Parts: sequence; structure tokens; C-alpha cells
Amino acid sequence: MSAGDLSTTDRPPIAMIGGSGFYEFLDDVAEVTIDTPYGPPSDALSVGSVAGRPVVFLPRHGRRHTLPPHRINYRANLWALRALGVRQVLASGAVGGLRPDLGPGTLVVPDQLVDRTSGREHTYYDGQPRADGKLPQVVHVPFADPYCPVGRATVLDAARAAGWQPVDGGTMVVIEGPRFSTRAESLWYGQEGWSVVGMTGHPEAVLARELALCYTALSLVTDLDSGVEVGQGVTQQEVFAVFARNIDRLRLLLADVVKALPEDQGACPCGQALVDTQG
Repeated sequence: MSAGDLSTTDRPPIAMIGGSGFYEFLDDVAEVTIDTPYGPPSDALSVGSVAGRPVVFLPRHGRRHTLPPHRINYRANLWALRALGVRQVLASGAVGGLRPDLGPGTLVVPDQLVDRTSGREHTYYDGQPRADGKLPQVVHVPFADPYCPVGRATVLDAARAAGWQPVDGGTMVVIEGPRFSTRAESLWYGQEGWSVVGMTGHPEAVLARELALCYTALSLVTDLDSGVEVGQGVTQQEVFAVFARNIDRLRLLLADVVKALPEDQGACPCGQALVDTQG
């Protein structure tokens, strides 16, 4: 079906972006296709419910994990979610730990981000002429705190209640990929005081901010990154295996988070991100 086939009450205010293991997360699933000005999103959107609340799921890499991090159409993904009615985004992802105490299975809820990617389309305000012929708008969004404070607090409370020992805060450094870091790079990231390293957290977070969406990252550590451990370093098989072992527990946590998220953005600044911008 298309987005126009959904009633107002069926439009999901909450989105999950993650891997294919989350398809089982939703009840009463229907697939929705959305055209965006930026091309197609990673895959069809799956709209369903969790604890009676409408939720949409988007597989970041496509349902068969065919899109590498640098080929994901992040602008189309976030635009499609916003067009569907989403206001709050929960973004799960596998990351490498940059400290010995952040071992496999650790849940980190970061509060900061460092971008080390290159060449990715990371803004909607790129100076391209508008369809109506008007001059392109230039907008500089505030991004000092890249994650939703209300979403972060909700995730941390739900995780503690569910028996996790989540790490409150930390910096995610986002690299281009798809290769993993060299040992020297990992050592550098750790020496900078950064906590975890991933490949997809940017530009997701900033595009969500440009659309005035709440965006919260749930980072599951799947390995100690190359500079933290001895041996050959991280492998793809290791990452997939650790994530698979934790997927059921993570799904249960996300269900608790969905139940606890507020029904509007009134309590957080994310929805006001564009109020003071100038074009």
C-alpha cells in the first residue's frame, strides 16, 4: 500500500531503524511504499503496532542487508518516515567498543557524536533550486546535542528496569566503512576519549534534526575494536553473531521504550529545531 492508504489514526508517530531481525517486533504488519524527492528509501516501510501503539520499522541496510553504510540513502529514509507521520526515531545499531570496559553485549546510549565520514549527503538544505523556482533556502540547525534528551532518558529508564546496565552517555565516532578500523585508528579514537565506533549514526542524526524529529541511538557493542584487543581485530562474523545473540533481549527493551515514550514532543526541544533558523 501507499502512505495515502493509511488513516490518520494508523499513521505511526514512532519509527525504528535497525537490522532485519526486527521484523518480528511488530504486530499486524502492512508494507508501505513512499516516493521521496531523494529517491527510494532502503526498503519498503513496515507499519504495525507495539503495545497498541502504531510503529513503523525501516531496515537500514535493506531487508537482505545489501546496502553498505556509504550507499544507504539516508535522506530518503528520514524523509519517508517524516512523510508517514513519524516524530520519534529509535535507531539501533551495532558498534565497536573503544574502551576495555565496553565489551560485547554492552548497551550504550550515546549523548555525543563525531563525524568521520566523507562524501555522504548529509543535509536537506544543499542549495539546490526548489521545485517552485524560488531561491534555495539556507538553514543551519543547532546540533550541539545531537540526540533527543527525552528519548535518551526513556531508553535508560526502560533498560534499567529490564535488567540491563546501560551506559549513560558517551561519544559515538562514525566512520565511512565498510571496512573496519585499523589498529592505529582505533587507538586514536580511544585516546580522544570517544566511547564507541559505528558506520551509520551519521548522517541519520543530523537529518532527523533538520526534520525536527526526536532521534535516539541505542548502540549495542558487538566487539572490542581493533586497537583495544590483541589478535586480528573485529570480523563481520563476530559482529553478526553477537548482535544475533542479543536481538531478542533488545526487541523486548524496545517494546518497553515504545510503551513509555511520550505521545507528543512538547517536553523536548527537538520539535523546535527549526524555529530560530533563518533562510
